[in-house]
Amino acid sequence: MDPSHGGARVTATRLTSFTRDGLVFDVTDQGPLDGGIVVLLHGFPQTSASWELLAPHLHAAGYRTLAPDQRGYSPRARPRGRYAYRMSALAEDVVALITAAAPGGRVHVVGHDWGASIAWVLAATRPDLVATVTALSVPHPVAFLRALFTSRQFLMSWYMFFFQLPWIPELLLPRLTTTAAARSRLSEGMNPRDAEYLLTPGNLTPAVNWYRGMPFNPPSRLTGGNVTVPALYIFSDDDPALGPKAAALTRDHVKGPYAFHTLEGVGHWIPEQAAPEVAALLLPHLAD
Repeated sequence: MDPSHGGARVTATRLTSFTRDGLVFDVTDQGPLDGGIVVLLHGFPQTSASWELLAPHLHAAGYRTLAPDQRGYSPRARPRGRYAYRMSALAEDVVALITAAAPGGRVHVVGHDWGASIAWVLAATRPDLVATVTALSVPHPVAFLRALFTSRQFLMSWYMFFFQLPWIPELLLPRLTTTAAARSRLSEGMNPRDAEYLLTPGNLTPAVNWYRGMPFNPPSRLTGGNVTVPALYIFSDDDPALGPKAAALTRDHVKGPYAFHTLEGVGHWIPEQAAPEVAALLLPHLAD
């Protein structure tokens, strides 16, 4: 296996942060400095720490991983207002990371939850920067919208509508996190670290703003076309937030090489619940 295949291989010092439009983003940079770069994009309500179990598998295979704490999660990258958290801004943040780490090159992009949505958008709009794309849990954004109004996905996504409310989620989420997390289907398998993160003052509103920015993501702007780079989508059949219809519809939006796998008996938190299984699927995909 050649870990530089299909992605930029840059010998450099460790990258601890990058900037865009006056915002400073923290980055966890690990693995061989001269290895092919894999950008790891976390979801809600997690940080770069969510990749702690998966990343070592990539390092052992010779890859370098860059895991940013994204907009709203890096303390120095928390703009006010929900418009600042629209999809185009989130994707451009990652473009800034890629160009800083691998100028003139392409990288592998892996995302979970919201990070998967960003990964899909990047693969469609900036194939010049993306060698391969891998999405964990979340389908292509347009496939999700198609399923939202034609299946039970609408009911499964109730929390997205709840998060549109002002101040009420900030009032109720800390209570729900401490009293109902243990018995909530959505929080089954969640690392206690993530619940603690939401309870830390200053962290909750910027994280919820990713959802509040959704009205500024019209379907015509979610992607610039179909995904043409090699794509891997890893779904799980015990995810209480995502149904199978959007997963099936994703194939319509990928015109390049595509592989789809369902992890049986796995919940939403795939990178931590099934790191070895993900690595076994991911490494051949990166090397193709």
